[in-house]
Amino acid sequence: MTDRTTDPVPDEPPRLKEYDGEGITVTFEPRRCLHAAECVHGLPSVFDLGRRPWVQPDQASPELVAEVVGRCPSGALRARLADGTAEPPDTPTTVRRMPDGRLVMRGDLLVRAGTAERHEVRAVLCGCGASGNQPYCDHSGPCAGGDFDLPQGR
Repeated sequence: MTDRTTDPVPDEPPRLKEYDGEGITVTFEPRRCLHAAECVHGLPSVFDLGRRPWVQPDQASPELVAEVVGRCPSGALRARLADGTAEPPDTPTTVRRMPDGRLVMRGDLLVRAGTAERHEVRAVLCGCGASGNQPYCDHSGPCAGGDFDLPQGR
């Protein structure tokens, strides 16, 4: 759950939490997390909500951590390998409209919010217009329900 009283407006830089490991850095943007739980289910030794810090990248190989991070549909989690390698965008770019209106996007994305622009490889955009984190979905409106129902491994 987000605290909308202290979270930035979309034009402000995102607040990221960084988790450094040997060979990889995982970043987490809480405001973007939609609790799809791909991380927790995919690699519970690294992503454990009952532990502090909840992300411990050294509990698995950097390549496996990066693969599981890439399953996060919202883009709240990102990984950067020590050699500077970041997640490549999917090709071709895909957009899936979920039954509840959310737009699940993967690819080489340029997302504009107010005067800010962000390059993304994964994002879930608001389809109902009620999000307090426009253009990203934050589950605050009619699109708050439903599962992601993503294809295996995505």
